[in-house]
Amino acid sequence: MFEKAGLIPGLQAGPKPAGDSAPAAEPPKAKTAPGTMMGFLTAQSGAVQEAEALKARVKSLEEEAPLRKLDPSIIRPSKWANRHEASFLTAEFQQLKAEIAAAGGNVQPIKVRPVSVLNGSTRPVGPTFELIFGHRRHRACAQLGIPVLAAIEEASDVGLFEQMERENRGRKNLSAWEQGTMYRRALDEGLYSSLRRLAEGLGVDVSLVSKSVSLARLPEAVVAAFQSPLDIQFRWAAPLTEAMQKDPDGTLSRARAIAETRGDLGAATILSKLVGLPEPAPGQSASQALTISKAGKVAARLTADAKGRAVVRFEAGALPESKRKALVKVIEDFLKG
Repeated sequence: MFEKAGLIPGLQAGPKPAGDSAPAAEPPKAKTAPGTMMGFLTAQSGAVQEAEALKARVKSLEEEAPLRKLDPSIIRPSKWANRHEASFLTAEFQQLKAEIAAAGGNVQPIKVRPVSVLNGSTRPVGPTFELIFGHRRHRACAQLGIPVLAAIEEASDVGLFEQMERENRGRKNLSAWEQGTMYRRALDEGLYSSLRRLAEGLGVDVSLVSKSVSLARLPEAVVAAFQSPLDIQFRWAAPLTEAMQKDPDGTLSRARAIAETRGDLGAATILSKLVGLPEPAPGQSASQALTISKAGKVAARLTADAKGRAVVRFEAGALPESKRKALVKVIEDFLKG
């Protein structure tokens, strides 16, 4: 009945194409109405299964899209995260958060990897992703209570570390101590067997890695002598390390005394006190720094380093990139006079 009505595809009788010497064998046709109905239902069941499989594949492709908006709470920081908490208290971070809020989200995506990379097929309890890079953008979105735009990528531990380091180095906004902390953790975790291997893997000078790690291995008391670890500079690695080697007890004692009484001492003066160098000349010391104000707030300080060189240090965000050339011109004109 169904066959005669032409309702079952492939079962209609018809002439064979001319010229076919070896026609393909046709499936046997049901000779009864119940058999025909069973064949029709079987075909329909296969079609439904195929449609469901296609639907699942589409969903999978959507989940594998290069960029997705994720809840920040399901993303955890990397164990090699190199941002000190002080980095999230600066005017620069507040400006970044304001820009993200104004745009309705982070325009430049962060990158994450699935946590399942770390523990096989077992689905983890808690965060589902781990940050590769973009810790400040992730923190800003978390504080704003908005989704964070993220690229999702499978990555090994070494791959994660090298991507994070390259991205941070490209931005050039990591402090020497933060950079060193990142390198130190990679070595302590056994990610690289030596300083040289680490430097080769990252494509950076081994002496830079050595200085960075030396700073990150300073005793906590020495680091705490400074207003912030972010104030410590690469070139101070040698004198600080030498001071700890020659006079560890004296250096630690001076560090604790400085931390208790430093007041508004500048980083260069603190360094001088720690390593026993002569204090900057009167009128040039960091404790007598000249302040530069903008709208009633300190925008910069004019101090002198341990060798008596004048240093103008701007607060984060106080000197936009667009105005730096103009500042250089003003200083050049001033020195001509």
